[in-house]
Amino acid sequence: MRVHLQSLGCRLNEAELETWSRQFQSRGYQLGDADNADVLVLNTCAVTAEAVRKSRQNLRRLRRSNPLAKLVITGCYASLDEAQPDELAEHGVDLLVHNRDKRDLVERVFQLDAALMPQAATRDNSVFTRSRQRAFIKIQDGCRYRCAFCIVTVARGDEVSRPVAEIIDEINALAEQGVREVVLTGVHVGGYGGDIGASLLQLVQAVLHDTDIERIRFASVEPWDLPDGFWALFSNPRLMPHVHLPLQSGADSVLRRMSRRTRRADFSQLMEQAQRYIPGFNATTDLIVGFPGETDDEFAQTLEFTEAMGFGHLHIFSYSRRAGTKAERLPDQISKAVKSQRSRALHDLGQRLKHQFLARQDGRNVPVLWERIEVDAQGQRIAKGYTPNYARVHCPVPHTTTTLQENHIDTVTLRAIAHADHLQAHL
Repeated sequence: MRVHLQSLGCRLNEAELETWSRQFQSRGYQLGDADNADVLVLNTCAVTAEAVRKSRQNLRRLRRSNPLAKLVITGCYASLDEAQPDELAEHGVDLLVHNRDKRDLVERVFQLDAALMPQAATRDNSVFTRSRQRAFIKIQDGCRYRCAFCIVTVARGDEVSRPVAEIIDEINALAEQGVREVVLTGVHVGGYGGDIGASLLQLVQAVLHDTDIERIRFASVEPWDLPDGFWALFSNPRLMPHVHLPLQSGADSVLRRMSRRTRRADFSQLMEQAQRYIPGFNATTDLIVGFPGETDDEFAQTLEFTEAMGFGHLHIFSYSRRAGTKAERLPDQISKAVKSQRSRALHDLGQRLKHQFLARQDGRNVPVLWERIEVDAQGQRIAKGYTPNYARVHCPVPHTTTTLQENHIDTVTLRAIAHADHLQAHL
């Protein structure tokens, strides 16, 4: 039996996909392309109206590509009322798995048509079928807060944390398979453990103590509820000096309307703490432009504060009106033209900040995890990977060398290139 897994949206969806890939393979499935799969699994997204459109588009595309396969849909779009039963039936969906039941997805697929399923499992559950040196580890789901723009908390439900021991076992199993780096992810990472009498601090301490995984990262961490002593953990070099801290706006008035639990002063203090504890720290962030009522002055505050924080990369979103959110009912919705103009201004700032961040890396000697080796148009082999603080690196591979290989870590000297979005490196 062959299964095709496809995901849209966040790192958490990607982490779930990786978990399912291992579970499917342990039951004897092979991972494959959509065209020749027996089962198609689509993990959908609903964070914006555009994400819903893409989820529907991918649903139609999968069905057209393979009309005979079993089609399984899950994720945030599938868990909201927008996924109408008539529409799903029209596209031949065989199974809908709500977000709250995702832990049982593989078992439900296995039971979908037991007569067609393999009777014996295989021991090979290597994630390298998907060519990954980095694995995403889902540590929790759900969120206790309700930001005004966010539909994900509706789709994902209450917070549910995975037991520490279960996470440790998963990381150790991945390390045995050769994975060098894990990324801890969830909807509200900072709130990990609140429902099971644990904490994010205890989890990270356990990962550092009870696993040998070489690199540990965080995906997206909301800039509140971080436990005391969080930044001090990064004195351990296995914790990578990069954290994605979603800001969303640089104006306190907009943050209040968004129901965000941080303000400029709080966020600035958080950044100062991180930079004090972590040499070479790189913060990246999310920003929303055109939130209802956003004035020119409020947007100017966002530009000013974003530049002051010196982010290494910006993820920029134009506000998307979502049914079922508080922001849907707010007055003074911003026009598409204004949102486009503000988005361009932020993208220009983001490029400048990225180039400044890359310039600061010039001349540093750092260990890089090589993710792939490619051949450029001139026939030169190029190793590509990431520094600990998540700067992308390209390094020419001499034909005589045996050191630069995929899934290896080598120390290189970095060189910044004007106007490039990556660093050059040499041994």
